[in-house]
Amino acid sequence: MGLGVPNHFETAFAAWLGESRLTYVPVDQAKRAAFARCNIKSFDFLIYPLGGCRDVLLAEVKGRRFEGSSLERLTGLPCWVTMEDIRGLMKWEDIFGPGYKGYFIFAYEIAKPDVDLDRFRSFEFGDRRYVYLCIAAEEYSKAMRSRSARWQTVTLGAEDFRSCAVEIEKLVF
Repeated sequence: MGLGVPNHFETAFAAWLGESRLTYVPVDQAKRAAFARCNIKSFDFLIYPLGGCRDVLLAEVKGRRFEGSSLERLTGLPCWVTMEDIRGLMKWEDIFGPGYKGYFIFAYEIAKPDVDLDRFRSFEFGDRRYVYLCIAAEEYSKAMRSRSARWQTVTLGAEDFRSCAVEIEKLVF
């Protein structure tokens, strides 16, 4: 994918936002004129929760595939990010100030048709099915551990993931 071209995870998430009647602004990665000289990784969406009483989400969508058979214990869900992702969201929080909070939106494409979704809602888009789980960048940074020093990636252990991850609906409705 070229710069500014959303992948299927971002396209499906934008469709979910629209279907959910949420106000949002997609961030065009190729047209960051206001901060063109800054070397801060962009996020994907500004999302305004319904009711206006919660923080605006600075959302970084991380598309991952779930190959397991059940979401019951939230195991087997890849949740790695780069250190650049962490630094970028935290810097954007500083730039936007109070009332804005950085979140990783893990968009899990459910690979198998017979997965037990437990209590989680899925969203169908095209011929794919997704589940959206979110973690605040600040919480993630406190619990993260190194995944690859070479690639500068970090991840969460299963227990930390379970304690930090929430469904997107809890943040926006």
